[in-house]
Amino acid sequence: MPRPLAVTDDQELLDDLLRIAAAAGVELDVAQAAAHARPYWIRAPLVVVGADLADDLAVTGPPPRPNVVVVTRAAGDPDMWRRCVAVGARTVLELPESERLLVEEFGDAAEPETRAGTVVCVAAGKGGAGATVLAASLALTASRRGLRTLLVDADPLGGGIDVLLGQEEALGARWPDVAGREGRVSYAALQEALPTFGELTVLSAHRGEPVRIPREAMRAVLDAARRGCDLVVVDLPRHVGEGEAEALTRAAATIVVVPADLRGALAAAQTVTLLRPGTGDLRLVMRAGSLDSQVVAASLAVPCAGVLPEVRGLAEILDRGDPPPLGRAPLGRFCAHLLDSLPGGLGAGRAGWSPAGTEGR
Repeated sequence: MPRPLAVTDDQELLDDLLRIAAAAGVELDVAQAAAHARPYWIRAPLVVVGADLADDLAVTGPPPRPNVVVVTRAAGDPDMWRRCVAVGARTVLELPESERLLVEEFGDAAEPETRAGTVVCVAAGKGGAGATVLAASLALTASRRGLRTLLVDADPLGGGIDVLLGQEEALGARWPDVAGREGRVSYAALQEALPTFGELTVLSAHRGEPVRIPREAMRAVLDAARRGCDLVVVDLPRHVGEGEAEALTRAAATIVVVPADLRGALAAAQTVTLLRPGTGDLRLVMRAGSLDSQVVAASLAVPCAGVLPEVRGLAEILDRGDPPPLGRAPLGRFCAHLLDSLPGGLGAGRAGWSPAGTEGR
């Protein structure tokens, strides 16, 4: 894949550009003379022209192209915009003030947004409702349809969603390794760091001291996942911290799992009140109980997306280290129907892909 091009003979500026590119997970081609830039000029996804070579480059008459920026370490130079126009650049970035913007420029050039993945949050209306099982089952079903999927465990007190998948021994990062990240993250780098099984990548909590998920870390993960995935499923805890609130604001839909009994309905009323201000499309998935599911949904003023089928012996299945039974089993058919109803056109899967299991990478 073509790399961004840096055109400069200023060693200090070049050191800055290489450092900033590394922060974006990008390698650069470098032309230390204007004439050396020509072989790379058209094919580079981004051209960064140092102020020191802008005039020399303009003399060579490079053909017009998009995504050219001029970079300088000299603030307030009144001649800089003339040089910008001369090389056909769209902006001037002054360092170090514009370092964050340049990280974004490098990242966008190396990893353009090609998927615009759908984010779906899943929460329990009452403790033990089965929200984590539903979140994992949705992610597994989507991945077996050939949809590139990220499953995010946002509950630091849940014991780790990797355990539910029978993958607690899988090598890769967990939230404590990711919680300090902010700014742009390459999805390719994120996927490489996390446990991945076919089309499913998992960011799980761990079983040590609970780690709070900062807003910036959740934002970085979800932004990367939306660029690189078709679907992102976030398993939320019943409390909403800043990281969870960030996920809610990015969700195309939020699903609340509610037992259809009196305590379940009362607990869900509090959960819905907590979640409603932070998300748009709110839906219920009911667990069969003593009350009619449609009556519970009407009392909560939230539409019901279906009744979750009971899986006989599910606890024993999960304790053996096996994932929830899906495919043509009732739970699998329910998840497939639920995916079909979500925003983002997830129902058909991706053409050319056949169903895949959860084989390790």
